Amino acid sequence: MIGSRFIGCDAEAGANALARVVFGATSGPARIEHGVPTLHLAMSDDARDAFAEIWTSAGPVSSGRFKDLVFAHDDAFLFCAGNIASSAHYTDATREAYGDAFALVEQLGFPKIFRMWNFIAHINGANGEGLEVYRDFCRGRALAFEQAYAEAFGMPAATGIGTRGEGVGFYFLACRNASPRHIENSRQTPAYAYPQRYGPKPPSFARGTLLRDALFVSGTASILGHETMHEGDLDAQWRVATGNIAHLIGADNLRAQGAHDGFALHDLDQIKVYYRHFADLPRVKDLARAAFHRDANIRFLHADICRADLLVEIEGIASHRHRSD
Repeated sequence: MIGSRFIGCDAEAGANALARVVFGATSGPARIEHGVPTLHLAMSDDARDAFAEIWTSAGPVSSGRFKDLVFAHDDAFLFCAGNIASSAHYTDATREAYGDAFALVEQLGFPKIFRMWNFIAHINGANGEGLEVYRDFCRGRALAFEQAYAEAFGMPAATGIGTRGEGVGFYFLACRNASPRHIENSRQTPAYAYPQRYGPKPPSFARGTLLRDALFVSGTASILGHETMHEGDLDAQWRVATGNIAHLIGADNLRAQGAHDGFALHDLDQIKVYYRHFADLPRVKDLARAAFHRDANIRFLHADICRADLLVEIEGIASHRHRSD
């Protein structure tokens, strides 16, 4: 299985690195740096808060380029990253970029995408035709999934969040022979089944993806059914978001979908907490300390969220690494 960790953004990625994603002050095209696919995302208010997310393999890694994408893989797993240039309209460019990604996983023989991330500039702003940028992006992503991927393999866990950079930076993980199981949450309408009030095409992702003994939790917020809950109330939104995660990863929800016994919030690690208002950071940190394991790796990112009425969003990876405590 691949591994991930958060380190200082200037630290070396180390041996057998599949990828380096830098959450710092600047953004730019995905590229190969010292043999490692690297994506820089403008996500930090302060250089002291910058960090890198490193994905590592247990064995030798090969890296390369495909059109505007960079990638690396071992025998079992593939990492890929790319950018979509800033534009007044994102639908066509997103469909093309995702189409290239789907072509790459097929060409290299890693057909099963299990986790994706999308960092979208001006996510709640309007595009050239007055459509919200996130909805514009979702339209292009949905078209690509419909044309080349979803029917065969389904939609993986994903995050769509704002960035201070320009355009869209994205990255994903795929596997060759493992059997990821995409998981929905019975408290929430599947995102791909949202009504048209949320845009011309619904978001294309599952609430989580179970791979072997790890559950990759999508970006999760204060949404029940398809409705935002508790507009303007940070604490209440936090309770709904963490309640959604606890239910998603819990035994009842997983067993109902043919999976194994489940996890608890204290099993969540490699957590990213996205919060909309800078003034909320102290409270968000207090809430996180109370909710998650004392040794969980957590990073806090000041960012706009996919709906203008959402104040916080949470993602992570559930596993049993802390279960003996």
